[in-house]
Amino acid sequence: MEALLAEHERLCKSGTFSKTLDDIQKTVDILVTARETVAADPDATSLTLAKLQNPVKNSLEDVHKGLEEVRKHQTKYAKLLDKKFKDKTLPQMDYDELSSQPALINRAIAMHLLREGQFSVASTFLTEATKNQPPDDVGDDMTMSGTEQDLGLDSLKSESLRKQFANMYHILHELKNEQNLVPAIEWAREKSDELGKRGSNLEFELGRLQFVWLFVGKQMQKGQPNVYEGRQHALEYARRELSHFRRRYLRELQQLCGAIAFCPNLAQSPYRRMFLNNDAWDELASSFTKEFCALLGLSADSPLYIAATAGAIALPHFSKLQVIMKDKRTEWTTKHEIPVEVPLPPSYRFHSIFVCPVSKEQTTDQNPPMMMPCGHVVAQESLMRLSKNTRFKCPYCPNESHPRDAMKIYM
Repeated sequence: MEALLAEHERLCKSGTFSKTLDDIQKTVDILVTARETVAADPDATSLTLAKLQNPVKNSLEDVHKGLEEVRKHQTKYAKLLDKKFKDKTLPQMDYDELSSQPALINRAIAMHLLREGQFSVASTFLTEATKNQPPDDVGDDMTMSGTEQDLGLDSLKSESLRKQFANMYHILHELKNEQNLVPAIEWAREKSDELGKRGSNLEFELGRLQFVWLFVGKQMQKGQPNVYEGRQHALEYARRELSHFRRRYLRELQQLCGAIAFCPNLAQSPYRRMFLNNDAWDELASSFTKEFCALLGLSADSPLYIAATAGAIALPHFSKLQVIMKDKRTEWTTKHEIPVEVPLPPSYRFHSIFVCPVSKEQTTDQNPPMMMPCGHVVAQESLMRLSKNTRFKCPYCPNESHPRDAMKIYM
């Protein structure tokens, strides 16, 4: 990639783009002036057009010269890209799980567009996708939320969802670009009961950041930092808006109040991470997006983005697998399983479907499956009951091991 970046930097330094734009603007100015002259004096049309020939010709030649330089660099880009990313044949499969589910793909695309704020594009796409869609396009065995079902049927049914995402983007814009927490706080207050049922601390996090912003951020934004004035505003806000959080977040509120003692010197205080965190706004925006989507029954990230990213990670492994299978003349015989392990990142491991053979219970995030050195797998709680934190014998083979030797696995 170094050669490609060097070529790009060389093109940027040449100044070709700005000169070409100037030449185009020069041509436009000449034509506009000529039009005004003809409009003012129609009898001078022939003379004006005759005078236009040489200036316009020279200006267009300058534009072509500039574009020729751009085309030259574009050719180099193409050669460097072909050299870096060599074309390879994609893995082929006789069985395509998604070919019989066009409505599922359409929903994923439409949902992605809505989540990205491309509302008009999503509406147009849904109109086109549902124009000739057969009524039984989705199988009876498909289990979907009401929101997703609406998305796949008619573009008009996405109106309420579009308004929800429009509201989300408005709040995110105010939060990230304007550092205005009021819309987000009002939304969290309105959804307080639902957030509480989820065990979410978003409402308090918004209030805490508002306290911090009043304490230091607001005064810094004015360009006239006055820590004592900021402290007074923050204390008034805490008494008015944060007092009802003291039962659940007493320790955090004590930390906010404790920072007042270090008011003139927060940068060297134990509270500097809380009050001088440059990433706080982005982190809170991410938490807000996650909770907003969760209340809509949606994941925090776009399923289409997740699927495409996971596919891009898996593709090299499948390409290598196809070469091996071709050499050994073997076939992929399972439809719903992959024959190789794909190293997806932890954020892409959503749930476990393993049932412990000892307890007969399905594992969870709190009780994950653990693989012992011998290769047998049990739930973590079963492992601890069997071992009692000492060496123990595997319930399915003679091997002995220690609980610390067991490894968490993902399924």
